Amino acid sequence: MKRIITLVLFFVLTITAHAQNKSQFNLFKPTPANEMREFESDRPTIIESPLTVDAGHIMYETDLVKLETQTTEIESNRQWVFNNANIKLGITNSTDFQIFIESYGIEKTKELSTGERETMQGFGDIRLRVKQNIIGNDKGNFALSVLPYVKFPTNKYSDNKKYEGGLIVPMEVKLPGEWKLELQVEADRLKDDDDDAYHTELMQGAGISHKLGEKLEAFAETYYTYDFKEHNIYNFLNAELQFEVSDHFLIDGGVYYGIQKHATHNYFAGAAFRF
Repeated sequence: MKRIITLVLFFVLTITAHAQNKSQFNLFKPTPANEMREFESDRPTIIESPLTVDAGHIMYETDLVKLETQTTEIESNRQWVFNNANIKLGITNSTDFQIFIESYGIEKTKELSTGERETMQGFGDIRLRVKQNIIGNDKGNFALSVLPYVKFPTNKYSDNKKYEGGLIVPMEVKLPGEWKLELQVEADRLKDDDDDAYHTELMQGAGISHKLGEKLEAFAETYYTYDFKEHNIYNFLNAELQFEVSDHFLIDGGVYYGIQKHATHNYFAGAAFRF
């Protein structure tokens, strides 16, 4: 009995010491390579990962190319974005800082009534975000974080010159057989499409992922957005694939497809790596 108690105490103290040691890592004292988490990026799903970047390390994620199309009763819109990058820096073991940079965008608009066309292009918007993990960063089958953000209207290719922001709450549940369940709730304060006023928008999403072999992972998800001002709701069905080139480099592609007539359709290919 004494031997069993001794072994249990040793195990508990070892786990506690490991957690305490890892909590000491920060921007200026990076997490050692052999203690870094399994590589999990916020890509390619619309649902963010609740896990943060390891302290003192950098993760770079990007839509290498992204196409968004939309047709309303008034106009049709086609938007290309190149190198839509997210640079993430691990500040502590449970906090990272992120800066989104749209390197270059092209927006083409056609008025349906007149046939008039307009093309705008140039540098895009900048978003600043902070992800704070609440639970599940390093252990357990459930993870949750909060992720507030602010968008700065620096773009040269869009009529949207307004500041925007919101709060994202992503969750992840690890299931048996290498399955994962992803959930997300998001509230955003956004510019109206037709004028400079604002509206509040709610987004809720759910998805699953599963390994298809050692290197390939498949994702399927659905989400909806609800505009509290116009009472519009849009539903989306998404599908994505991600391939692990190495322990620190991933490539991906996918589609976010709006079901309603006036919803957006997004097609993209991208990558993520860390160091």
